[in-house]
Amino acid sequence: MLTSAGIAQAGSDPNVGAGKCHITEFCVSVGVGDETSGSNGQADGAQSDGSSKMQCKYTKVEPKPPANHPAWKGKDPEKNDLYLMECTDGGRNNPASFVVVPTGSNPVPQVDPQELAQRAVDSMTLLGPDIASPRTAGKYTVGVPMWMWVNQSATTYGPNTASASAGGVTVTATAKVSKIVWSMGDGTSVTCTGPGTTYSSSEGMAQSPTCGHVYSKTSAGGRHSRFPVTATSTWTINWQGGGQAGQIAEVRQTNMQVAVGEVQVVR
Repeated sequence: MLTSAGIAQAGSDPNVGAGKCHITEFCVSVGVGDETSGSNGQADGAQSDGSSKMQCKYTKVEPKPPANHPAWKGKDPEKNDLYLMECTDGGRNNPASFVVVPTGSNPVPQVDPQELAQRAVDSMTLLGPDIASPRTAGKYTVGVPMWMWVNQSATTYGPNTASASAGGVTVTATAKVSKIVWSMGDGTSVTCTGPGTTYSSSEGMAQSPTCGHVYSKTSAGGRHSRFPVTATSTWTINWQGGGQAGQIAEVRQTNMQVAVGEVQVVR
């Protein structure tokens, strides 16, 4: 859908006349799923969802340059029209270029592959860590190693793959959690680059080889006598398509509370 379409006819320009360049202009704000329709260099159906950043202006070149002009890219001027395309996303200006389209057709709006990548990511419904340990109902002890790990699924850990298409461009993105930062509620944090290791009773008092923590004080002073624990996952998304490739980072959180006590030794 077009987000804007304003036609500037040559007849309204006092500088346009016999022997001078005759142009027709229209502007489109291009987002994923955008299409240009209509005829005679006009754009129909101006609509917007406010999500687009890329804006392109197409200027129809009339009279047409000679057939040997490099802008035609070997195409036949008798069967095609020539447009000057100028695009910007508000921060990065792109060099102007020429677009050749069949006579009577409108140029296909340019699609920003990174916008498509974000649309693919949005469709994945990425969530915060699915914490398996520590458990909210569990009871933990000062000085005893705590093993932390998460359940793995497409939406909570990855990999998760999705694609988005528009304007003849398809972008595919693959997301996976690259790290989880555990804020333990006692003023310390632990960064784990994997899902953690599942604890087995055969490990006894050993520390986790991949993701763990040892509390040095009880949670008695905390709200409801518990430590607020936050697990923050960083999703790293690699995408490619439309002749481009890139990487996006997304952050998700899961909150819980943990009770930590101490063993009283009776002598």
